Amino acid sequence: MNPVRNRLEPAYTVNPPFMNELRVENLHVAIGDQQIVRGLSLAVPRGEVHAIMGPNGSGKSTLAKVMAGHPDYQVTKGKITMDGEDLLALEPDDRARKGLFLAFQYPSEVPGVTIANFLRAALAARLPDGEELEATEYYAKLYEKMELLGMDRSFTARAVNEGFSGGEKKRTEILQLAMLEPKYAVLDETDSGLDIDALKTVAHGVNSLRGSKIGILLITHYQRILNYIVPDHVHVMVQGRIVRSGGKDLALELEERGYDWARAEADEPVLAR
Repeated sequence: MNPVRNRLEPAYTVNPPFMNELRVENLHVAIGDQQIVRGLSLAVPRGEVHAIMGPNGSGKSTLAKVMAGHPDYQVTKGKITMDGEDLLALEPDDRARKGLFLAFQYPSEVPGVTIANFLRAALAARLPDGEELEATEYYAKLYEKMELLGMDRSFTARAVNEGFSGGEKKRTEILQLAMLEPKYAVLDETDSGLDIDALKTVAHGVNSLRGSKIGILLITHYQRILNYIVPDHVHVMVQGRIVRSGGKDLALELEERGYDWARAEADEPVLAR
């Protein structure tokens, strides 16, 4: 057994900044008096897919919520920038307008609002003042993206997530991603609650959107989804920080060995939300 592979590497360090990236530097996050994220650094350039893996309670979802601007979490130190701009200085809706997208682990229902109207309102909100969304162009784009994702057109007449299965909710999130065309997408446990067929469908959708114009941060517990969305980089998060980084083979190692080897060299437990 190789002793080097049994030892955690030093905390992940990022290269010097450049403009086309979502960048986290020495981030510390608390809720109340409980520290959750402790000194996390990460850089996700456009054109790359990065996966964060970690056990329950490691702070993965907290990181996603802080990026999106959840008010319950306090950033006590560090910074997050998007293409060089201070993300933490922006309101959540401004973060979205400037190109950040968060796919929720547990998407909310919006009774009475159809998917078609919801997406149209979201796109209209991103237009400059005085501009209007042309209906013909909107529906042409909507049906193009739905065809790409293998979705029936009748789906858009349903209320957002109301009565949806887990797979349908996650496909709706990926449709939003396809329509909004953000610069950076944070997918918080998109594989949660999906059977293998739904997982393949969602993975196909994400893969169809990969390219040089988008950076993707995929947060997951399990290696399974990475069989279908193959990341460029994998990071292990334990107790609020990145403890090891590598290529896709690192995910396979985690699948084989579990997270106990990572926990063993970490400090006291950290609560995550």
